[in-house]
Amino acid sequence: MNYSIIISILGYVLKLEGILMLIPCVTAAIYREKEGLYYLLAVALCLFVGFLFSIRKPRSNVFYLKEGCVATASSWIIMSIFGCFPLWISGEIPSFTDAMFETISGFTTTGATILNDVESLSHCALLWRSLTQWIGGMGVLVFLLAVLPLAGGSNINLMRAESPGPSVGKLVPKVRSSARLLYVIYFGMTIAEIILLLIGKMPLFDAINTSFTTASTGGFGVKADSLTSYSPYIQWIVTIFMIAFGVNFNAYYLLFFGNVKKALKTEEVRYYFAFIIGGVAIIFFNILHLSENAFDALTKAAFQVGSVMTSTGFATANFDLWPQLSKTVILILMFIGACAGSTGGGIKVSRILILVKAVKNELYSYIHPKSIRKINMETKPLDTEIVHSANIYFITFVLIFVISVFAISFDERDFVTNFSAVTATINNTGPGLSGVGPMENFSTFSPFSKYVLMFDMLAGRLELFPLLILFHPQVWFNAFHRKKGRKGKKA
Repeated sequence: MNYSIIISILGYVLKLEGILMLIPCVTAAIYREKEGLYYLLAVALCLFVGFLFSIRKPRSNVFYLKEGCVATASSWIIMSIFGCFPLWISGEIPSFTDAMFETISGFTTTGATILNDVESLSHCALLWRSLTQWIGGMGVLVFLLAVLPLAGGSNINLMRAESPGPSVGKLVPKVRSSARLLYVIYFGMTIAEIILLLIGKMPLFDAINTSFTTASTGGFGVKADSLTSYSPYIQWIVTIFMIAFGVNFNAYYLLFFGNVKKALKTEEVRYYFAFIIGGVAIIFFNILHLSENAFDALTKAAFQVGSVMTSTGFATANFDLWPQLSKTVILILMFIGACAGSTGGGIKVSRILILVKAVKNELYSYIHPKSIRKINMETKPLDTEIVHSANIYFITFVLIFVISVFAISFDERDFVTNFSAVTATINNTGPGLSGVGPMENFSTFSPFSKYVLMFDMLAGRLELFPLLILFHPQVWFNAFHRKKGRKGKKA
């Protein structure tokens, strides 16, 4: 294990976080808010510790997937710890556990909150919450790859460890160029949404925050009612962009470079839109009698389907009061999630397709025992390793899900609340049903349950295994054994 490169990457991450924290400092200066001083303190702390971590150059810049996973999981944890400091020490979120929950929810783009009155926060705190989601949407390490020459030719392992989906490849031959391309697309679409929201007469501050949290499919809002009080035009703009950010960014690369036919024929993208259209249709007819008119029903159905399918978590209606059929559809879409290689959460459409095709293949082998059939995606046979990985992911997902529901059940809350709380956090969706519905929050959970849900948020965003590897004894045994060996040599 190349621990020196891991520590060096953590240093870069902290220095980057410190620089990004200057943005809420500027916001505080504009609005003349004293809370900006606490962000300056956090900036100094991040830069100081980051400098200490990265002052020594690593002996080797080459590292493998295990180092990539440890570096990624450690980066997200340390980033969340330092990121919660200004919210905590300023007193805007007095409890360290709650400040940590809110920050992890931000960086993982979950959107679950412990705040009862979000509008009581300062402007710099609101912007920092939104900024954590925008940073976490594409991934902080992907951003580092875009701007810094990290880890030589093995930096694809950082992208694989941080990027959502069953497989991650390069858009262009160089990983650094791929990372830059991803951020150009991401930034460009964010700016486009800001402009369209301003055309709809949304205030600039609201437009920036909403675009940050839409782009990341995060869902933190600046209003207590999420987006309910905004016009239908704004709600439709957000709906379109939520769905757009749930598409695999590889498809946008193909579109921008003229390969429209190939982009539109992507199997995962086709099924992604099929799930959305099917969900909207079912909910539209199911809530039509509860709505003012057909357009109102369509607006609410499209918005909520786009929100839960992409794991954004915005709300324009209390869907916890909708008929059981609609709530069931919403819960199913939370699990399915968006496309691989997007900013969305959930199991991912591509994995669902692989699992369904694997079941179909297994049934066929029962009927024709001597036949040998490959599972195809995009008319190409999938490697056995990818199919195996999807199966293992699903089994691990179910195990973590069951253990988490059991763990938080000690709070003695109802089963629907517990089940949907874990569903909403591990799928990075945000709101759930019943006690954690769109008009409720997670503040009433015990500190123990909050830490369980924090783990779920990190596990869901990092695709389980980069986080789980931190709990493997061999990772820490190697570090301890190495230090012990050094002491023995000195003696």
